[in-house]
Amino acid sequence: MKIIRILFLVLCLSFASLNANAEPVNINKADVIVLAERIKGVGPKLAKSIVMYRKKHGPFKSVDELQKVKGIGSKLVEKNRKELTVGSLKK
Repeated sequence: MKIIRILFLVLCLSFASLNANAEPVNINKADVIVLAERIKGVGPKLAKSIVMYRKKHGPFKSVDELQKVKGIGSKLVEKNRKELTVGSLKK
């Protein structure tokens, strides 16, 4: 079953839209596939950790808060900063 999930994820990543790279990734809304595809240095496992952290602690207030996720450090955030956003936090 685990292999089927991995193959499905790889397949989804293969068919991801090329147009998706036009705008920054909203780390408060992106799913595992988008996070893994668009954030340099983040694979499926770390992308899942981001989503789980977000579900448990609520939306990120800044891109820097991404460092609170185990496995993500300041270098990874700095490398991707221009490609990331938290979007509008207003409700």
